[in-house]
Amino acid sequence: QVQLVESGGGLVQAGGSLRLSCAASGRTLSSYRMGWFLQAPGKEREFVAAISWSGSSTYYTDSVKGRFTISRDNAKNTVSLQMNSLKPEDTAVYYCAANARGGGTYLYISSYDYWGQGTQVTVSS
Repeated sequence: QVQLVESGGGLVQAGGSLRLSCAASGRTLSSYRMGWFLQAPGKEREFVAAISWSGSSTYYTDSVKGRFTISRDNAKNTVSLQMNSLKPEDTAVYYCAANARGGGTYLYISSYDYWGQGTQVTVSS
């Protein structure tokens, strides 16, 4: 079993930055693809970013390209999401997720086996 715990959320003004972190326990994340998803009030959970097990490949939804950066530190068993130039529409609960079994498509919620509890990000205008 893998336990994922997100941190770093909060309230920030539009144009500001936040750095989300996801810490894992129970198993090493070094062989897992990792992803970040968000869920806004009343909406479905949706893909934000993903990173390959080595960190050599990253993927982003169009709305965050150029503003968000996903990274990982396998030695520390952590994954981060640096969010810059935040917009009010980025307001959501952000979830970290791990694809342990491999395969699947990084975009899809069903491809991920473990999820954190989420951290709230609120961007004021």
